[in-house]
Amino acid sequence: MNLRNIYDSRRIWKIVLITVSLILMGVFLLISNHLVRDLAKQERERMEIWADATKELASMSNEPNAMPTDVDFVFRIIEGNHNIPVLLVDDHDNILQYRNFRLPEKVDSLNPMQLSAKNRQYLEKKLKRLKGSSNKIVIKIDNTTTQYLYYEDSTVLRRLAYYPYIQLAVLLLFLAIAYFALISVKKAEQNKVWVGLSKETAHQLGTPISSLMAWTELLDSMGVDKDIVADMNKDVQRLSKIADRFSKIGSLPEKELEFINEAVSTSLEYMRNRIPKRVTLTLHLNDADNCGVMLSPPLFEWVMENLTKNAVDAMGGEGSIDITVKTKGDIVTILVKDTGKGIPRKNFKTVFNPGYTTKKRGWGLGLTLVKRIVEEYHAGKIYVKSSEVGKGTTFAIELPRVVHD
Repeated sequence: MNLRNIYDSRRIWKIVLITVSLILMGVFLLISNHLVRDLAKQERERMEIWADATKELASMSNEPNAMPTDVDFVFRIIEGNHNIPVLLVDDHDNILQYRNFRLPEKVDSLNPMQLSAKNRQYLEKKLKRLKGSSNKIVIKIDNTTTQYLYYEDSTVLRRLAYYPYIQLAVLLLFLAIAYFALISVKKAEQNKVWVGLSKETAHQLGTPISSLMAWTELLDSMGVDKDIVADMNKDVQRLSKIADRFSKIGSLPEKELEFINEAVSTSLEYMRNRIPKRVTLTLHLNDADNCGVMLSPPLFEWVMENLTKNAVDAMGGEGSIDITVKTKGDIVTILVKDTGKGIPRKNFKTVFNPGYTTKKRGWGLGLTLVKRIVEEYHAGKIYVKSSEVGKGTTFAIELPRVVHD
């Protein structure tokens, strides 16, 4: 399994885990809402019993000679409500009874006639709000008298209604913390792998490079054609530069103030002589000569060479590459545009992931290293500015600008 398959597998597992978590949270909310509805139904039934008891008392008052009723039992029903806020009003919205409201001022009696102005105003606001709800029971006392019972959900019911969402928020917060913790650990592990791989590569290249240097000196002393020796020396120097680049991964590279025009031109000198003749490389430099950036020249050259080589591969060795340098405010932008096969929009960010490659050979690490060099070592940004399948792609690099007087 290559790196791309590993990355795709991890992404699939992430999607599966997120989907399962969302399903579980949905089931949890569904069950909680069902419990809330059941409790609300029970409270409704309790209020209907309370309304019947109120009607019974009113009937006893209006018909003294009616059949005796267990008055104590009726009073126990009415007095037994200790947690559901209730308002009983007549057909003119006059408050006849109230219970279980937290009034703004202390009261010594439940008699509505003895309410203070502030408490009455509070209950009238409650009544106005409750009239727009479904928590209403009509009590038909007789043919001429009608009362209305309004009630709020109990504290327990209100808390239970909010409780699932509080739990959901806590669960989401926990998942977010766990996710970012795992990402941090994973990133730290990846950094160790990158650094270890880079350092080991630089170390392994050191011995054959030293040997090749000795061989070129020997060949030169033996009178071998100087042009051949010079070409060999160029390749050895190239290998030394590559080893130096790898050795800088994992440690903070030393940066220098470089003119961006010169830095881009120098970084492309090596590629100009090594790209196919059917590929046209055009460079559009910035007009401002004093535009500088803080760069690590070896790493920046690596970035430009990698992007150029990717463009050549995307075009199949035939097409045009346009590299444009421009500035806007405190940002220097370098655009690398090719006429290759393009990148689907869904892969604009994926191309920078380890293992992503469209080539049969290769590990798919080039753009990952490029992104690391630009963003972590140069405080810049790299992204796919635009792309169209079959027509080409434009990569953009943004770096902090330093104005040199």
